[in-house]
Amino acid sequence: MNKGDRNLYLSNMDVEEAIGIFFNRLDEGAVVYERELVDIIEAVGRVTSEAVFARLSSPNFNASAMDGIAVKAKSTFGASESKPMLLKKQEDFIYVDTGDPISDPYDAVIMIEDVVEIDENKVEIIKSAAAWQHIRPIGEDIVAREMIVPENHEIRPVDVAAMLSGGLLQVSVYKKPAVALIPTGTEIIEPGEAMEIGKIIESNSRMFEGMVNQYGGKAVRLKPVPDDYELLKLTIQKAAEDNDIVVINAGSSAGSEDFTVKLIAELGEVLVHGIATKPGKPAILGIVNNKPVVGIPGYPVSAYFVFEIFVKPLIKKYLNKSVPKESTAEAILSKRIVSSLKHKEFIRIKLGRVNESLIATPLNRGAGAAMSLVRADGILVVPQNSEGIEAGEKVNVTLLKNIADIDNTIVSIGSHDLAVDIIGSLMHRKASMYNLSSAHVGSMGGIMAIRRGEAHIAPIHLLDEATGIYNEAYIRRYLSNIEMALIKGIKRVQGMIIKKGNPKFITSIKDLIRQDIQYINRQKGAGTRILADYLFSREGIDVEKINGYDREMTTHMSVVAAIASGTADVGLGVYSAAQALDLEFLPIGEEAYDFAVPVRYLDQPMLQLFIEVLKSRELSCELETLGGYSTSGAGDIIYIK
Repeated sequence: MNKGDRNLYLSNMDVEEAIGIFFNRLDEGAVVYERELVDIIEAVGRVTSEAVFARLSSPNFNASAMDGIAVKAKSTFGASESKPMLLKKQEDFIYVDTGDPISDPYDAVIMIEDVVEIDENKVEIIKSAAAWQHIRPIGEDIVAREMIVPENHEIRPVDVAAMLSGGLLQVSVYKKPAVALIPTGTEIIEPGEAMEIGKIIESNSRMFEGMVNQYGGKAVRLKPVPDDYELLKLTIQKAAEDNDIVVINAGSSAGSEDFTVKLIAELGEVLVHGIATKPGKPAILGIVNNKPVVGIPGYPVSAYFVFEIFVKPLIKKYLNKSVPKESTAEAILSKRIVSSLKHKEFIRIKLGRVNESLIATPLNRGAGAAMSLVRADGILVVPQNSEGIEAGEKVNVTLLKNIADIDNTIVSIGSHDLAVDIIGSLMHRKASMYNLSSAHVGSMGGIMAIRRGEAHIAPIHLLDEATGIYNEAYIRRYLSNIEMALIKGIKRVQGMIIKKGNPKFITSIKDLIRQDIQYINRQKGAGTRILADYLFSREGIDVEKINGYDREMTTHMSVVAAIASGTADVGLGVYSAAQALDLEFLPIGEEAYDFAVPVRYLDQPMLQLFIEVLKSRELSCELETLGGYSTSGAGDIIYIK
């Protein structure tokens, strides 16, 4: 394949400029505002295309506002405690319930609590009634021909009730734009189909489907289309005829089978190809059959952001609505971010409140890291022409979650283990108001986060070679200026994780210097890395002779994924991670995986719940299923002197 077979980006255009070009072109007639009548009882979330006026008044008669008796106000004058007044049924009063009509000659209601029944036909009152007391007059709530909701109003449940009370059955709304979603790629398969090497489960279009419906559109998801030029051409052409908006997923980049830009150019007009964002650079904006077409990159994170930037406001435009202003919060960045001057970058962020400050911890920045979107509490935008942001700086984060949920979140920064995710899930099961946010930076990274006041707890497993005791010495060494405690966590088995069947006959740590073996390491500062380096030193192994020593992963699951995929032969990790992907495991020894915590946080309800879960039978059962764990002593607290 030569360079001439590939696409070239038409631009590296500023996002705001691209939006301007695209939407200005749509304003020339590509967007048609269609209206339709819908039943009011099904209208929640729809946008009114004209003001809605009441047909009837509510109430449409004078109605009793209380249970009691209807009386003629003038005839009650003079009643008092010293001079009770006797009233006769049908002559002076009638009994009424809340909502009953009030008509001449009656013009007031006395509450039943203020009435003394003498017999079935006579009552006594000790206070006179004012005219129209406790009566809802005609139109008290809604007057006929009064406007109930204005044009371009998103209908809420309370609006439905008001419109029905005003005598209406249907309402005119903007028609939902039909958004065609075209997943492309020879390599993609539908969920549930047999997985093969080189195949990818198609999930982006299902994400788009949910987003379209959430933003008020009508999702029309088409079957995946292979990388066949003519078939793609027919599919796009038909989609542009039948729908209001066309979204083409994948095929927007510069590969030889990335046909999207050529097809849009052939069928219509390409306005933009390539935007100055990371992720999301290969986005395409065009017009086919006078309909807006958006080409979205295949990587899930890129796909999400391009959809948010262009398709979300496009859907709102068809509904004659602007995109609502997003909630933001000021936070302190816990880790330096280096960025390119060429792009506006969207960084996924974990948030938590520590010492009254909101702490922002960056997540995996890869365009294919879909879980970074799942775990994210917010998005930090690094502007184009910025080289990045230093740790400790204040930043504005666009919130993806309710700030109350973030405030009730334990910020856990440190070593990775599957047990932390399980603890977080069990906490949420016991008390849904509390959450556990986990960022994986290694044990030493967790210690430093506590030192900087950026975390509530730090999961650590740091062996002190001098004493053979885990964790306590490191807390004394690096956190001596803070009153600290150690919440005892779990015992877990560390060992060498090897391909199924041990095809290279690895039997000991010394085998790692063999030239036919590819090792995969953990990042500097990780407890597993410290343990590995200790073992290498003890055995007199020169790490420069270990193939792959410089290749680093940030989690145990990343290590086992590399081994399972064949890009590595062996790595150090925990038994549960090996079991998760059915790999071989050669145990080295048991270690203590504990939680460093400043004493001042121990009384917080969410930390008390964390400790309760650590001690729970539910956690023990979950970890027994994974294997390689012991929870003896979990939840005990050691105060570090």
